[in-house]
Amino acid sequence: MENIINHVHVNVPFTMLLESYLDIFLDYKLNPEIGLDYPALTGFSIDDFKRVAQKFQERNLKITFHGPFMDISPGSRDKDIRAVAKKRFEQMLELVPVFNPVTVVCHAGYDRRHFSWYREDWLANSIDMWTWLSGRLSDEGSRLMLENVYEDGPEDIQVVFESLAAHDVGFCFDIGHQAAFGKASVSSWLNTLGQYLGQLHLHDNCGDWDDHVAIGQGTINYQPLWDHLLTMKDRLPVITLEPHEEKDLWPSIVELEKLKLF
Repeated sequence: MENIINHVHVNVPFTMLLESYLDIFLDYKLNPEIGLDYPALTGFSIDDFKRVAQKFQERNLKITFHGPFMDISPGSRDKDIRAVAKKRFEQMLELVPVFNPVTVVCHAGYDRRHFSWYREDWLANSIDMWTWLSGRLSDEGSRLMLENVYEDGPEDIQVVFESLAAHDVGFCFDIGHQAAFGKASVSSWLNTLGQYLGQLHLHDNCGDWDDHVAIGQGTINYQPLWDHLLTMKDRLPVITLEPHEEKDLWPSIVELEKLKLF
């Protein structure tokens, strides 16, 4: 189990980390994916963040970020809404040199039900925002990853990755979101966007909601993903577990251990 723990990340919002989970992460030497939402970005001082970063760095733990996503719409036609998204990303960028995250995950944010009627504008605005953000992150030695959430399938955001290929923007495949919200198969996602795959978000559900339970405790068929990973053993993506409760962390680690990826 220790070998898996050394190689994976575990998602945790910064506020919850301080309130409940910091000692657990430090005691078990869990590599954090730190969620930076509005309450975290506006509710803590830079010294608060520096104290936490130092604790992780003293233990040589690897850090990733999950950027703000609630009410964030980088592809919006409304320039004021896009300005709020950029402001939140700028607040996050102030913390990048503090934590030195390997990657920063943001939601690609496409939903046909909201944006299909002005898709071309959405694409142009999104690509502009991600070009700016990926450049800023690259300057700090970090890499931007864009994650699927409400997209029906990979074709919804394929052009985004094609347009950002020169900026080394990676794809974060969230298999729980694919199962709960998507319509395309795991194999379709991997076949279409596999060349951009740089990170995974792993959790389980029963297909009707984004429950974030332990791997193996829902109905997701993980085998296509496991088969794909076994072809990538020399260039594995960053692997992040996303349990919403501590009890769902350890069974997921046991399931990963069976694959002998590391």
